[in-house]
Amino acid sequence: MVKRKKVAVIGGGVSGLAAAKAFDEKGHLVFGFERSHDFGGVWELSRSYPDVQTQSPKDLYCYTDHPMPEDYPEWPKGPQVHAYLHSYADKHHLSRLFRLNTNIQSMDRRADGKPGWTLTIEEAGRTRQEDFDFVAICTGQFSDKNIITHPGQDAFIAQGGQVIHSSDYTDPSMMQGKRVVVLGGSKSATDIAVNAAKNGAKQVTMVYRENVWRVPYFVGGINFKKLLYMRAQEQQFNQWGKTPFQRVIAAALKPLVWANFRGLETLLKLQLGLKKWNMVPDSPIEKEASCSLPIVTPGLFESFKSGTVKPIQGTFDHYEGDEVALTTGDRIKADIIVLAVGWKLGIPYLAQEHRDRLIESDGQYRTFRLSVNPDLPEMGFVGFNSSFCTILSAEMIANWLVRYADGKLAQQPSRADMDRNIEMMLDWRRRERPAAQVYGGLCSAPFHFKHFDELLSDMGATKTKRANPLAEQFSYPNAPAYGAFLASAPQYRAE
Repeated sequence: MVKRKKVAVIGGGVSGLAAAKAFDEKGHLVFGFERSHDFGGVWELSRSYPDVQTQSPKDLYCYTDHPMPEDYPEWPKGPQVHAYLHSYADKHHLSRLFRLNTNIQSMDRRADGKPGWTLTIEEAGRTRQEDFDFVAICTGQFSDKNIITHPGQDAFIAQGGQVIHSSDYTDPSMMQGKRVVVLGGSKSATDIAVNAAKNGAKQVTMVYRENVWRVPYFVGGINFKKLLYMRAQEQQFNQWGKTPFQRVIAAALKPLVWANFRGLETLLKLQLGLKKWNMVPDSPIEKEASCSLPIVTPGLFESFKSGTVKPIQGTFDHYEGDEVALTTGDRIKADIIVLAVGWKLGIPYLAQEHRDRLIESDGQYRTFRLSVNPDLPEMGFVGFNSSFCTILSAEMIANWLVRYADGKLAQQPSRADMDRNIEMMLDWRRRERPAAQVYGGLCSAPFHFKHFDELLSDMGATKTKRANPLAEQFSYPNAPAYGAFLASAPQYRAE
């Protein structure tokens, strides 16, 4: 018999909703905490910049039992995703489990010596402490803004300039007639640069540090989900844990794999005109593909061609008057600076002694299945297994985590099992696939199928693949199918 636990779920975005549902379905007492006034995480409307849309097609960005509406476009806009998350919460009555406008100030082991954690909770101007048997951390990788400064910034602001984080760009009218400089080369940076130009900015400059491979929504006229999100493609990357036989096969097929990726690069260069804009990356695409592989913002290269957006490779050095000086020697007059420099990965509320056990000196996280650490019992992460199908990834790990917490995995790992796996994964990231070190190594892309296979195997699922072998090998992950796979795992309920 599994004893009912008092479970804290920190975060009310994509991952928090998945975790709350998974633990609630198993009969646990769930207490969700969301610091904002609404569900949605990065999709909460006050945190979304204009024209934001998913990088993944809608059938890859959904829960297993709740497809996105048929009338949604292939790549839904931010307000549509926000509405979808609310409909999921309504479907499973999840709002009853959450307290909004509630912030977690600290998290430490229980003072009474019992298993679990004590959270310091701030709500309505008051602070209290509360004990929990298990904590699911679902704040993900886009929770705390990465705020950076450069010399002269205060003077730039004093003379009338503005410096904002990309998440604070919510009103396109602020760009009307302004000289805008966007720092960054991610999709949020390109989205904002294009949006600013469309909304009447006087000039827009995008300053980015390095060239990266960018994938358009359609590659050679084909939806990229049909080219990149399949087992056959995934198996061509240097995945972890290969057997000696798999290594022999990989070596034999290496020339064909090389030709496949060179062909893809050639197509991207021609379609996007990368050589013309001096934006051809130095590294081959198969080495760089990860969660940091951005999708091309519609209209980006057209805006380069029309001159409405000017790209410059470099970074900021300092501000001087109403100008920003770059490391390239360029000086750009600016009214508004948008820092599209991402988010800080971390768990600031977790006591430092515990963070030291979790995070290596080089920033890599010591996690088993991208979710738990043997030195930090009674807690786990949902949503840190970031990927190109984020919602499905969160739901899969949430269902794995509740079974792990209850000791109900078919293959419940021992301390030694987890330590061996963690060391293997750290070595693989550092030696064989450096690109996998992005976001602290907490990224399952482009190995979605392998990651899901491991989770399903741990859970004891009797169904792990679609009946049609061609669809399984040459099609993208199917959310409803994974719902059936999860249902095939042994079921139980806490009492």
